[in-house]
Amino acid sequence: MRIPLAREGYPFIVGAAAPALVLLLAAATLHGTFLWILALCLTALAAAVSAFFRDPERTGPRGAELVLAPADGKVIDIQVDHEPLYMKGESLCVSIFMSLFDVHVNRYPVTGNIDHRSYDEGRFEPAWRNSASRSNERASTGIQTPSYAVLVRQIAGLAAKRIVTYAEVGDRVEQGERMGLIRFGSRVDVYLPKDAVPNVRIGERAVGGITVLANLPGGAEN
Repeated sequence: MRIPLAREGYPFIVGAAAPALVLLLAAATLHGTFLWILALCLTALAAAVSAFFRDPERTGPRGAELVLAPADGKVIDIQVDHEPLYMKGESLCVSIFMSLFDVHVNRYPVTGNIDHRSYDEGRFEPAWRNSASRSNERASTGIQTPSYAVLVRQIAGLAAKRIVTYAEVGDRVEQGERMGLIRFGSRVDVYLPKDAVPNVRIGERAVGGITVLANLPGGAEN
C-alpha cells in the first residue's frame, strides 16, 4: 500500500535517494564490497527520510465539542498555564512530543477561522522540556470557533530546522485538516479554554486527527 508523502519532504528524499542510487549502480558494475556497504547504508538513510515525511490519510471522530490531537506523539504535559499572546489568560495546555519516528504532519484540532499567526525565532532546546515552549523557534496559530478560541503552537526541537504552517489569517480551516509540519523532531502545544476537560493522560500516545485530546465545555455547531 502506498503511503502519501508530505510535499515539503521531496527535496530531502531526492537528496538522500540520488547518491544511494548512484552507489548502487556503481556497486553492481564494479562489484566492490565497500561500495555495496556504503550504497546499502545510503539506501537505508533514504528510506528513513521517506518514512519521516509520510503523510497518511486520517479519519476519526469529529465534532464542535471535541479537540483533536494536532500531532502524533506522546502527551508529556497537561496543565493550566498563562498564555498572554492569544488566549490572554489562564488556559488548559496539552503538550505532545514528537520523536523522529512519529508522523510529523500537523492537523487542526478544531474547525474555525484563523485570526492569529505569529512566528518567533529561538534556540533549539530538547522539545520535551517545558521551557522549549517559550525559548525555542515556534509558530503560533489562533483559531476562533463559534464559541471558543484555541491556540496551536508548533515548537521546533533539538534537531528541527523549519516549521511549516499552511493557513493565513482570515482562512477557514476544518477539524482534522492538514495544518503543516515540523522537520526532524519537535513538539506541539494546544491551548484551550481553562474549563475544557482533558480526555488523555500524561504518558499516553496521541494520533493526529484521531485522538480526542479534550472536550470543550458545552460545544457549538461548527
